[in-house]
Amino acid sequence: MAAILATAAVASADQPYDVRGQDVYQVGASATTSRVTYDGAEMLSVQKQGKSARFEAQAQYVRRDSGGKHDATARFIQELLPGGTFEDRWDEDPDFLTILNQPFAVQLDGTTMHDLLHLHAQVPFNATSPLGGDAVLRGFLRPGVGGEIAGRPAVAVRFQAEGPMSGSLPGGHGTMSGRMRMDGTAYYALDNALLLALDATLTIRAKLGDPAQTLPVQITYRRYIRARERAPLKTPLPAQPGAGAGTASPAAR
Repeated sequence: MAAILATAAVASADQPYDVRGQDVYQVGASATTSRVTYDGAEMLSVQKQGKSARFEAQAQYVRRDSGGKHDATARFIQELLPGGTFEDRWDEDPDFLTILNQPFAVQLDGTTMHDLLHLHAQVPFNATSPLGGDAVLRGFLRPGVGGEIAGRPAVAVRFQAEGPMSGSLPGGHGTMSGRMRMDGTAYYALDNALLLALDATLTIRAKLGDPAQTLPVQITYRRYIRARERAPLKTPLPAQPGAGAGTASPAAR
């Protein structure tokens, strides 16, 4: 199941998504918190290039924080290599809102999808830290409750993992170290194994500052991405029965 993070098949068509998120920060022992919310939409497009494929996600969203409401955009590009692994090519997604900038592959290969469909008990699960660096989160995958996403049947997998973390506080105001926990559910389409929805929460509990004077820090990142139904293709209307050579059909008009 480790291949769930690294292998994929080629997607079949552009896919729109809705995206929402919320970041909650609490620094120090007081109950004072700061909050950032996100609400918008994105489009995933795929271009096949021989045995490789180029995945591009572009998002437009509204970011609300203590300073007010701001329009923002994001763009993320990944390339699927012939060996079946992804490599990031472009990352302009600082708020981690695109479907490509998540801890699960945007699409699975046939073998991995088969394993997922036959997942009946929890299995070990390792993931790299969503915040970068060399930290590894360890946990388990478990079967979830599937259903329809944007009118398409989907299989669900629940995930939970945790591990150490260290890095800068958002905004660069000091460094922190502690532990992080990631949990949620991913939904993959039965027809082409595309990631249709992701409900993920990342919780950080850490200490900020030098050992002589530390402050407790708790940060919660929540991301919810869900596919929308694709717009129907525009096809010509059939010619009306009895239309003669001198009469234009509705499609021609």
